[in-house]
Amino acid sequence: MSTYALIHGGWHGAWCWERVARLLVDAGHRVVAPDLPGHGADSTAGGRLHELYVPRVCEVLDHEREPVVLVGHSSGGMIISEAAHERPERVKVLVYVSAFLLPRGKSPREVMQEDGESILLSCLIVDREKGVSIVRSERAREVFYSDCSDEDAAWAISRLQPEPIIAPAASQGVTLATLPDRTTEIPKVYIECLQDRALGPATQQKMYSKSSCQKVYSLPTSHSPFLSAPNELVRCLLDIEVTLRRLRPTTQVRD
Repeated sequence: MSTYALIHGGWHGAWCWERVARLLVDAGHRVVAPDLPGHGADSTAGGRLHELYVPRVCEVLDHEREPVVLVGHSSGGMIISEAAHERPERVKVLVYVSAFLLPRGKSPREVMQEDGESILLSCLIVDREKGVSIVRSERAREVFYSDCSDEDAAWAISRLQPEPIIAPAASQGVTLATLPDRTTEIPKVYIECLQDRALGPATQQKMYSKSSCQKVYSLPTSHSPFLSAPNELVRCLLDIEVTLRRLRPTTQVRD
């Protein structure tokens, strides 16, 4: 039995992992899926909530008896990278699901500005007075849930929340660029989403190609395979540990 820690991305909450968590539990594994501060059922308030994200994940890791399979979706990729830097001994493998796997020295702002396939920035309302961004409800399906059913898309859109604006100096790329990388011994796996309109497939490929990923899985989905293809996503997650036992640390394979 393994423990999977599932970390959601921006504007979402732990609710997005419900189907994946159920399938993993049915397969005999343990799952923890926290709401990050100010998301889902977490009522933490404040203007700099993003500074609490990594400490929250570190708390989750500290409560587990064994190292976990740490999974991050979208901007959750930055969070799991930083958490693994803080607690490298608590992480068995890092899994990036259509997520930011930033090259050292790169900020998410720079990555998004270079992403010609993403429509995310054009779908946001930025409220600088409140320090948050909001996904336009009429564009949310197009950017996040294009291959989901009408019912699933409506369910997810109704749960999206404002996301705190992260100052450029607070990004993971800047924070870790000047520090020794404590995650080099942790296996990394990427699950790319080939119909993604939030984080373009070419940008995903560029990021995992510049990182030491032991395996890359490809799903023909939008940005939200946890809703549109949970069974396929879980098959990838269950295959990871089996595959990594057969690979040398520097070997990269695709599926």
